[in-house]
Amino acid sequence: MPSSSSTRPTTPPTVWSARGRHAGRDAQDVLRLSLRQLKDSRTIDDFLEVPAAEGAPESVFEARWRVAGSVTVRARLTVRHDAADGQEWTLLAEAEAPWDPRWPSPAAMFWPQEPDAAWDHDAATGLRLRDINPLPADDKAVRRVLRDAAGDGWSIHVVVHEAMTTDQRGRTPLAGMLPPSLRHRLVEHRAAPSQLRVVNWALREHDLEVPRGGAVVLPGTPAPAGYEADDFAVRSVFLDGSEPAELIHAVTRFAALSRPLPDGGEEALTALREDWRLLTVEEELERERGLVAMYAEALEAMTKSRDLYREAAEQAHAALAAYRESAEALPEPRPEAPATTAPASPLQQLTRTFERLKGTARTRKTAEEQPETSDRR
Repeated sequence: MPSSSSTRPTTPPTVWSARGRHAGRDAQDVLRLSLRQLKDSRTIDDFLEVPAAEGAPESVFEARWRVAGSVTVRARLTVRHDAADGQEWTLLAEAEAPWDPRWPSPAAMFWPQEPDAAWDHDAATGLRLRDINPLPADDKAVRRVLRDAAGDGWSIHVVVHEAMTTDQRGRTPLAGMLPPSLRHRLVEHRAAPSQLRVVNWALREHDLEVPRGGAVVLPGTPAPAGYEADDFAVRSVFLDGSEPAELIHAVTRFAALSRPLPDGGEEALTALREDWRLLTVEEELERERGLVAMYAEALEAMTKSRDLYREAAEQAHAALAAYRESAEALPEPRPEAPATTAPASPLQQLTRTFERLKGTARTRKTAEEQPETSDRR
């Protein structure tokens, strides 16, 4: 079973999140029409399509509404344009109070709710969010689907095994029986009676097992804190059209667990909080007051900095003037006397005396030798 990540921030209790895929290329047009109808019917208070630069990779829509009478909900939906098999969307909503699963689903505040709408596909598996998804007949395909489901951190994936072939009453989707806020976060996988072995073989790598005729809620990645597979496995699910109370309870308990934000969730939550553009008149005034206060502080800091700079410049000019005055008051420097030859040392004087004596003796000897030479001649 995947373990929860300790490095990711935990999803705040006020936040609802979902990610899906719109099958087609007209998601923006669908959203514009749906949001206009929802505002006209006063289901939502207001909405905004955030202006985007030409060629931007995504479109952003914001909406605001109230729940429980006075609790304001702000939601931001982003639609990407670069998906080859549809348009992927990410939706985060945050309320002014901890989220109550009985509140309306934020997805219903953006998308149309017709059964054949194209927006309600799970982003990880491509399967429907509001319907039953039979597992494929091929064993390798089953393993691939369940691997993708087990690695998804956005939707809640439930695997239900049919103990026997069901009739029309047993084909009622679980999503419609859940509290409203969970209906667009659930992906229901149905295994045929003969598929129990291959399903449990595919889930073995995640330390999960589906009871015969029962169901299990997959943990996703990262797994919520406190998730234990046995606590979210249901031994029997009666697929006769009646409400599967035990399974609904398991899904509701799972949704209430504290869990890390999924991949991309932290960035989406930051954008919701910091890039919010759909403001009320009161919020606009408050923001303008904040901007005025910020500009006043900046101007005061600049003025103070300018005054300090001017004071420092004046002090520098005064110091320079004082230096010049003191330099002019100094007397003219006298020319330096030429350097005199240093007196000879006593040893040098004695050496020179000996040299003079030696020269005198040599002269005398030469004078004495000259008469003797002339007599011989």
